[in-house]
Amino acid sequence: MAVDYIVIVVYLAGMLAMGWWGMRRAKSKSEFLVAGRRLGPAMYSGTMAAIVLGGASTIGGVGLGYQYGLSGAWMVITIGLGLLALSVFFSARIARLKVYTVSEMLDLRYGGKAGVISGVVMWAYTLMLAVTSTIAYATIFDVLFDVNRTLAIVLGGSIVVAYSTLGGMWSITLTDMVQFVVKTIGVLLLLLPIAVVKAGGFSEMKAELPTSYFDPLGVGGETIFTYVLIYTFGMLIGQDIWQRVFTARNDRTAKWGGTVAGTYCLAYAVAGAIIGTAAKVLYPELGSPDDAFATIVKDELPVGVRGLVLAAALAAVMSTSSGALIACATVANNDIWSRLRGVVKRAEGLSPEGEAHDEVKGNRAFILLMGVAVICAAIAVNDVVEALTVAYNLLVGGLLVPILGGLLWKRGTAQGALAAVAAGGLAVIGLMAGYGVLANEPVYYGLLASLAAYVAVSLATKPTDEAVLAAWRDRLAGRASETAPEPAPAHQ
Repeated sequence: MAVDYIVIVVYLAGMLAMGWWGMRRAKSKSEFLVAGRRLGPAMYSGTMAAIVLGGASTIGGVGLGYQYGLSGAWMVITIGLGLLALSVFFSARIARLKVYTVSEMLDLRYGGKAGVISGVVMWAYTLMLAVTSTIAYATIFDVLFDVNRTLAIVLGGSIVVAYSTLGGMWSITLTDMVQFVVKTIGVLLLLLPIAVVKAGGFSEMKAELPTSYFDPLGVGGETIFTYVLIYTFGMLIGQDIWQRVFTARNDRTAKWGGTVAGTYCLAYAVAGAIIGTAAKVLYPELGSPDDAFATIVKDELPVGVRGLVLAAALAAVMSTSSGALIACATVANNDIWSRLRGVVKRAEGLSPEGEAHDEVKGNRAFILLMGVAVICAAIAVNDVVEALTVAYNLLVGGLLVPILGGLLWKRGTAQGALAAVAAGGLAVIGLMAGYGVLANEPVYYGLLASLAAYVAVSLATKPTDEAVLAAWRDRLAGRASETAPEPAPAHQ
């Protein structure tokens, strides 16, 4: 394993070096949080694909292939479809808004009345996403170094926190581009063909496994529908994804670069399912489907290649973890702390704008703070699937309707948006308590409750002020600058 260790150590050292280099470029809030909004098509596509294809898509995708066969690709396919829908239908408008968070978009659309509440929901989602990504280090470092769970989480999490804190989005962008290349080589070009050959080829796989393993819908129609609701819609509204859209040089880059990334996700989904199916032939009696990836890598790959493929898995986890971390810190600082600090200052009779402060330093401090919180939470949380399900249920049930409603329906109002967040969020929480966290019903009925509340309350309340809508249309059309006045905080 010595050669494999060298490959991994060089990779991790490279990630830290990228963080140090990124620190030299991140001199302003825009550079630190959204890479100066300067990414071209190639880098944008690679980094977008890197963030959406994390440990769940790699280790979990192979595990689903082990359990269900080719239909195990559906989870990652729905992620790719969500990214395609976001890129084709919404990304150009999102990029032209020149904001930093989803909550800022809601404030612009509804007149500055939805920020804190939506920020809290989005913060909870991004926090749990970062936690579940960080937990995945335990699996990889256990295979690599045979270390205990806590040490693995601290080791992997500390590296991500270090380079994210140093250079913000520039460091994350540079590391994600490297991670995208490593994942492509490790998973698509090396592990996929080797796994198929080791399993005897597709003819042998078909002979050894039940026909259900080759049924495109074998995982079940209801499961696929739930994946669409959670992952496809989740891609449309997540802060971690939107923050990458904000890095695009222009709306064309956001649209076509994201389309390329979404298409790549579809290929990655099929590859993971095929690798898992091959693992089922080679190891029919594994204790857990999630062990399939680590087992086939450890037992079937030659020295050096094994290290590169494990580095690919590490890359998948790191890219999602760092993206979720900076999203969590951005929301915590810009949507929650800054607003609450403004409320306190106004209560004391002071101007919220009266004190100059270093925005890069402030955001860097929040990444460090959130990073420590994520590592501690990851050590404490045991059930990754439940934690991630709670996060996505809250995100989709609480925020999907007011966000898409704001983009698509002029008659939607601030009161309707707040009612939708409250009704959807409370319905999801209550139904998870009743049906169970992993049940499908919470997100189904939560969405219906959110939609009903949004439409009913919007129609029953006064339409959004025309001046607010005019400013909103200007931002959507790209006619307003990033320094345009924000909505009045007195209404938040």
